[in-house]
Amino acid sequence: MESTFTEEFVQVGNSSLHMLKGGSGEPLLLLHGAGGNRGWLSYVQALSEQYTVYLPTHPGFGLSDRPEWIQNIHDLACFYTWFQEELDIEQIRCIGFSMGGWLAAEMAALSRHSFSRLILVDAAGIKPKHGEIKDIFIITPEEVAELSFYAANQIREYDKIYNSSPTPEDRNLSERDREMAVKICWKPYMHSPRLPHILGRVSIPTGPYLGEGRPTGSPLNVGSCTNK
Repeated sequence: MESTFTEEFVQVGNSSLHMLKGGSGEPLLLLHGAGGNRGWLSYVQALSEQYTVYLPTHPGFGLSDRPEWIQNIHDLACFYTWFQEELDIEQIRCIGFSMGGWLAAEMAALSRHSFSRLILVDAAGIKPKHGEIKDIFIITPEEVAELSFYAANQIREYDKIYNSSPTPEDRNLSERDREMAVKICWKPYMHSPRLPHILGRVSIPTGPYLGEGRPTGSPLNVGSCTNK
């Protein structure tokens, strides 16, 4: 039987956080990437058949408030530890995607109470030893999409993810997502010099999952650095 999900706004301090929640079972936190919250996709639905899925929209993205004090990923990690305390969902499973994987790694290093298990999917956060990280903020969304998938024609919900027919509201939200991603990921770009030195604090079971088939520095390959 398909589970349903609810759309909620969670108060964290003085900020309202937009969140989708659904399913049943142990709690599972999903942290989206710099492209924003793509909604209740089929993989989220599949996970909700085994877990109670929490899918928040990061502060400054989508319909969530944008606290001025959040200036970087470390600040965002502090915000989310507060979020977990408010909902009493510490020591839970988490999956982080791209920038969300970087965020999850920062949270795990910041607090040993955040997660019980962690999966990082093509996580950003560590600068490659060779090459540069592709600047996704100076290329078109179409080029970002091309770099993000090895075989886009095999992605069942590709059109839904990249919204081939956006409304004016969709465009405004997409631009808002982009602005916030630039704010928290720009300097230094898509990595933290501190992160490699604090990851040693993370002792929970952690699984990095990496994409293949793209040049070094594309969004797919940056994640390989977190597997060293």
